[in-house]
Amino acid sequence: MKIGFSTLALFMSPLEDCLEIASKDGFQLMEILCEGPYWPRNALEMDNTVYEAFNSYDVDVYLHSPTIDLNPGSLNPVIREETLKQLKETIDFAVEINAIAITTHPGLIHRFEERVRKYGMGHAIETLRHVNDYAIERGIKFSVENMPNKYSYFCNSAEEHQFFINECGACATVDTGHANTSEDVEAFFKMDRIVYYHLNDNNGEKDQHLTLGEGTFDLKLIDKIDNGIIELNNYQNILKSRQLLLSNNK
Repeated sequence: MKIGFSTLALFMSPLEDCLEIASKDGFQLMEILCEGPYWPRNALEMDNTVYEAFNSYDVDVYLHSPTIDLNPGSLNPVIREETLKQLKETIDFAVEINAIAITTHPGLIHRFEERVRKYGMGHAIETLRHVNDYAIERGIKFSVENMPNKYSYFCNSAEEHQFFINECGACATVDTGHANTSEDVEAFFKMDRIVYYHLNDNNGEKDQHLTLGEGTFDLKLIDKIDNGIIELNNYQNILKSRQLLLSNNK
């Protein structure tokens, strides 16, 4: 397994520093959380020397698109349009730094009515299908992430996640913590077109982003995965999680 980490743990640090840390500590992958200073619209205006830094390190780079205040399934067309625009900008940023793929969330609906949820889901699939078409044009893999087991979230089960992937033509990112809140965790690991995984743990009831091994997630499920991004808020806990993975793979 190739192991990496999300810049969530180093949030606000310069990207050059994140790359240096990844290289120094022997990580093969890194996922940039495109919020705050790494917001794609800002990142696309960075000096070319920053882009060139990505060619100086032997680290495969992935991007997690902005999701705060965005929603591809919003019933408000202006929100959907802005979400589409920012997802395309994330793809443009990915091209500039030779990233492999970008991950985004599938959207949500806060009304607890099935007819409204299905209506929003249709909008989400349409929006994400447009993004996937753009990603294909630009040579970037576009991936949709599963969500925790809450009614308002789309892709809260493996069945619905696979439905989204099929309808959008996209790849899948499987978050182990999100999957661990579902009734059938193992089903997420049998999906088609998984490009990589977010690795974190929880108590099986809510999304906690615990260090691997500190929750109830069955680590045996990730024994045979190819690419894993440890997604935690604390870098020392990332190192602890990696050590556990390496120990289990001996």
